[in-house]
Amino acid sequence: MQNEKPLVSVLMTTYNREKYLAQAVESVLASTYENFELIIVDDQSKDRSLAIAREYSEKDPRVKVVLNEKNLGDYPNRNKAAGLGKGKYLKYVDADDLIYPTGLQTLVSGMERFPEAGFGLCSLQQDKFRMFPFMLNQEEAYQRHYFQEQLFHKAPLSAIIRKDVFDAVGGFTGRRFLGDFEMWHLLSARFPVVLMPHGVVWYREHEDQEMQNNRTDFTVPFKYLKCAEEMINRKECPLSAGDRAKALQKIHWNQARYILGVGKNNSLKIMLELKKQTRFSYVQLLKLARKEPKF
Repeated sequence: MQNEKPLVSVLMTTYNREKYLAQAVESVLASTYENFELIIVDDQSKDRSLAIAREYSEKDPRVKVVLNEKNLGDYPNRNKAAGLGKGKYLKYVDADDLIYPTGLQTLVSGMERFPEAGFGLCSLQQDKFRMFPFMLNQEEAYQRHYFQEQLFHKAPLSAIIRKDVFDAVGGFTGRRFLGDFEMWHLLSARFPVVLMPHGVVWYREHEDQEMQNNRTDFTVPFKYLKCAEEMINRKECPLSAGDRAKALQKIHWNQARYILGVGKNNSLKIMLELKKQTRFSYVQLLKLARKEPKF
């Protein structure tokens, strides 16, 4: 008899993750929710990642392993994995991260309560007014991120996405560093989002992660501010004209503070490079940075 539960495609992209891969796979296989497939896509690893993945596929038919013909890189490989998924939902679990045993169950049940939602985000701080899970429409999601607390900063590990919705927006664009941040904007502009609590996934921090570049490359945080400005200026942005203006005011304040801060504490050259990416004069930067917008 066919399982009536929604099928989840757990997607695990890997490149030189032999130190962590077995733990990641074991965490998925220990899930209390059993109606899933685990797709591991190896991006031409130079270590034993592929061999480890194949060991699990030989023991558990739910585990499928694919070797890319050439190295695709992070986001193209995420898109490749998503294209292989057969489930109603896509759930990324990176090869160096873990999911709690009840994680898949929590995410699936949350999404099934709100069938109109396109995706869900978890690992969020407790809401002051209502219990998780709950759904935000497109405008509410943008308002929460720009005027209340961050929402679009989550990594793919903290998301579950309907496959048809992922396909509808064309997957990740592949923009380095910004892919997740950009994706949640694009999805939230068209579909409601379900918010869910902590205790679903566990994010590992280590020196080999690309996120470590944020600590040495001072242009990376500014890229997020430019991306936010771009998302607010898109015609698909669900905010009212008044809220768009307020969001842009806040973004420009952050841009000005960041540019001036880089010039003061790090590098005048980088400051000039970042300033060129805006339309602001030095006088405007000083004026913008003077006082935080309050709404």
